[in-house]
Amino acid sequence: MDALELTTAVRRHRVMAIIRGTSEEAALATGRVLLEEGIRLVEVTLTTPGALATVTALRELAPDDALVGAGTVLTERDVASVVDACGEFIVTPAVTSAVAEAARVGIPCVAGAFTPTEAYAAHVAGAAVVKLFPASGGGPGYLRALRDPFPQISFIAVGGVGISEARAYLTAGAIGAGIGGPLVGDAASGGSLDALRSRARAFASWAEDAGERP
Repeated sequence: MDALELTTAVRRHRVMAIIRGTSEEAALATGRVLLEEGIRLVEVTLTTPGALATVTALRELAPDDALVGAGTVLTERDVASVVDACGEFIVTPAVTSAVAEAARVGIPCVAGAFTPTEAYAAHVAGAAVVKLFPASGGGPGYLRALRDPFPQISFIAVGGVGISEARAYLTAGAIGAGIGGPLVGDAASGGSLDALRSRARAFASWAEDAGERP
């Protein structure tokens, strides 16, 4: 997996599900349901108990066209831990030392940024995709303005993004959206998996319609 492959996958699948929960067992069950219902990009945040074990387990059961990575990656040590867990990408909430370290070891990174300075710094440090975070702080119009001087940067919108918002961000130039609460809900903390399955089907259907095809 390299930066281009991750960028292509985001363009194709559009939705990156964000699993942030309070239970390892529930997080694993959540990831399994997401994959079963057609979500093909899954991020497990390192703030979730047993996150690395969950990444490893999901990688073993994921379809060939799915990617599983880790989020809230902050340090060089975190990067090494994700690599050891067979994670396929990392996601950071900010431009931290993890961005350059990911580039150094060859694992693609989605780096969090909000301002033009941060977005450019993330890109220069080697981020495959820049995560506009929190996207709700600026909205689609802000993303459109941010993209104008940086046409070489691929952006994904994260933070306060549901289906309707994701559609607007794609129109504004994002290649995809990272979606936590509106998709995962409380499933990763023991909430209803049936409700999760219904939401996942809706997001997967939207992503299929919105995704690019070869």
